[in-house]
Amino acid sequence: MKKKKMIIFEPPMCCSTGVCGPSVDSELLRVSTVIYNLKSNGIEVERHNLSSNPQIFIDNKVINEILDKEGIEAFPVTIVDGEVAKTKEYPTELEFIEFLQIMETDIRFNRKSCEGCSLKDACTTKSCN
Repeated sequence: MKKKKMIIFEPPMCCSTGVCGPSVDSELLRVSTVIYNLKSNGIEVERHNLSSNPQIFIDNKVINEILDKEGIEAFPVTIVDGEVAKTKEYPTELEFIEFLQIMETDIRFNRKSCEGCSLKDACTTKSCN
């Protein structure tokens, strides 16, 4: 089965992790963790922030139209295989599974990724513990 391609286009912000600024954004932290876990399992998800990569918002016809018609209030926008899957909110864990047609275990961290990692024992995230 061909892998699905997911791209998340985000509104302008200083970082995508959710840990910058005066307070932690739990939703950004959740999405960052899910995407990290997906990558640890060999599933790529692209993220583009309007502040750091405005050109891709212009170059992508679908995103450019959304930006023109609805403005930044429509973001984040999730595109799967070139089609809009969700706007105004990040996908839930269940939606990541449905949109990417993956197993639930694919959004969980692959502990094998920690093998050989120098931070494995000192890691403060759920990923290596």
